[in-house]
Amino acid sequence: MALKLHVPTLDNSAIAKDIKDTILTAEPNAKVDIDVEQKTVTIDAKASEETFKQLITAAGHKVTES
Repeated sequence: MALKLHVPTLDNSAIAKDIKDTILTAEPNAKVDIDVEQKTVTIDAKASEETFKQLITAAGHKVTES
């Protein structure tokens, strides 16, 4: 099941790439879809939701409830 996170600091494609690269470094087999307009990151992977929230936060971004 895919996990959908809202990232209010997701403002452009450069930030999207940074977040995606950070996630893939920790979870190389993850399927990551990012929608800059909706400010969402959708992840299909084995790691927990908390792991991905921590990765995005460590990359300097906030994760909020949709």
